Amino acid sequence: MKKFTAAIFFLGLIVTSCSSEDSTPSAGTPIGGGGGIEVPNNYTDTQLIEMVQKDALKYFWDYAESNSKLARERYHTDNPGQDANVVSAGGSGFGLMTILVGIKNGYVARAEAVSRLTTALNFLQNANRFHGAWPHWMNGTNGQVIPFSPQDDGGDLVETAFLSQGLICVREYFKNSTDSSELALSQKADSLFKGIEWNWYTKGENTLYWHWSPNFSFQMNMQLKGFDETLITYVMAAASPTSTITKPVYQQGWARSGAIANAGSQYGFPLTVSHNGAANTVGPMFWSHYSFMGLDPRGLTDDYVNYGNATTNHAKIMYQYSVTNPKGWQGYNSKSWGLTASYSRNTDGSTGYSAHQPNNDLGVISPTAALSSMPYTPTESMNMLRFLYNENYTKYIGVAGPYDAYSIHYNWVTPRYLAIDQGTIAPMIENHKSQFLWQLFMNAPDVKQGLIKLGFHSTQYGF
Repeated sequence: MKKFTAAIFFLGLIVTSCSSEDSTPSAGTPIGGGGGIEVPNNYTDTQLIEMVQKDALKYFWDYAESNSKLARERYHTDNPGQDANVVSAGGSGFGLMTILVGIKNGYVARAEAVSRLTTALNFLQNANRFHGAWPHWMNGTNGQVIPFSPQDDGGDLVETAFLSQGLICVREYFKNSTDSSELALSQKADSLFKGIEWNWYTKGENTLYWHWSPNFSFQMNMQLKGFDETLITYVMAAASPTSTITKPVYQQGWARSGAIANAGSQYGFPLTVSHNGAANTVGPMFWSHYSFMGLDPRGLTDDYVNYGNATTNHAKIMYQYSVTNPKGWQGYNSKSWGLTASYSRNTDGSTGYSAHQPNNDLGVISPTAALSSMPYTPTESMNMLRFLYNENYTKYIGVAGPYDAYSIHYNWVTPRYLAIDQGTIAPMIENHKSQFLWQLFMNAPDVKQGLIKLGFHSTQYGF
């Protein structure tokens, strides 16, 4: 099996096996079980955007891990206590950015948010780190690593990069504050970022590696090569003032000495990049979300790729694939679309996990795929938002926004949430509205210098 995404592969194994109810059909819920007819809502687009942003924020506010105030890996409304203290490093980075959106829009009180963020960053300071990198999962009660797989019991550089993207945004948002607690929070975020030994994870080679363990060293041997979700790892590493990487690490690692470029097309849209493991088509939609919550792809180019084209075309191809619906699934259309890694429906009707994409289309729609693509496909993403909140609210919307996945074909929905899926919704919608997080991140001096070092140019930010 190709790399595809190691984290997703292993998460699929773990999520399916870690919970007793995951092996039973009751883990998935038939939609419309009461037999009633859905009464349509008539919310305006402005109301819908505010509603979904507030709902997604609840995951990181109302359902945060109780001690650390960081993001729980998952929250299941059908078993709320499961993994209550399992903290997701990457999901927590998305949570930091979601909370900033909440502050900006007045969804949460600024002082209370600063207090929570301070608790979270103090926890991160004292948690297990491996040459500065955090593990994929941590125990929220004591900060100790929870192994993600048998050999993945140390640093996870990709999850650390997702977390760092959030830390940079926190640092930039509060860095000019006259409030002592806010300024201290900014300085804490900066210190945590500077403590990551990015160049350790090269092994002295011209590529970055995903994992290092004190027990297994680099045995997992997973190089980070594009195009997938790991671009932000190279950007963060280049931006580091303490443990930076050189341009050849980026060129030979992420860009594969130019092999990342792709002249092919799908549905009339240039692919632009070679999607790792997806042959001549696109991978799961999160590949164009996770790195681009802070990194603004508009007008962003390196020596090989225009990332504005790559991400926008990814979303347009995914939309067109769903509308064309080559496998004939019921419920794929211009209002219900989007494939990405999420919970999924097993053949027995129970809930599993899968990295949905055109090459792995199981008849399951993941709302985050379309909603988090709003900067790329605003009209098509709004169609999905109206479909969820105005037409199917009681079926697909729960305590923290849209449920993670549903299938109209199988009359199935899972009443569950994952941090990495809920965590992209509010930030990416906000980037569509105001470019808020993009501007925070891209205007950070060390980020800009790191991008320039790697050969990037941005028409939006003048370099």
